[in-house]
Amino acid sequence: MSEDMNQGRTFEILTAEPVRKRRKPKLWSEEAKSLILEQALAPGANVSAVARAHGMDPSQLFGWRRAALASGSVQRLKATGDNEAFTRFEAVRTDSVEIWVGDTTLRVSASIDPALLSGIVRAVRQA
Repeated sequence: MSEDMNQGRTFEILTAEPVRKRRKPKLWSEEAKSLILEQALAPGANVSAVARAHGMDPSQLFGWRRAALASGSVQRLKATGDNEAFTRFEAVRTDSVEIWVGDTTLRVSASIDPALLSGIVRAVRQA
């Protein structure tokens, strides 16, 4: 057994770089988000290129864009001609109004039809 231990041995030294830690999320101001979204929603814009230009993952910008479209904070422009594509966007105001009727709170869009709102208030009062 001692003969085997005295034979020459080869050792291999492995080196590795430390595992990259996850980045801390960057907190974006509303102004910065608006500017980046405006660039991403421009006609013919490459969303991935816009995201990388601002040092963010494209998936984050796609998420912001999807959320903005779903919330109604941006809206597609109406086509004025037959050959226009529906790729331009404009911002839409999304103010909401709270109305207290007794112990019930109604939250509605500021652009709600007044006739519809009065019907809702009457129904809540009767309930």
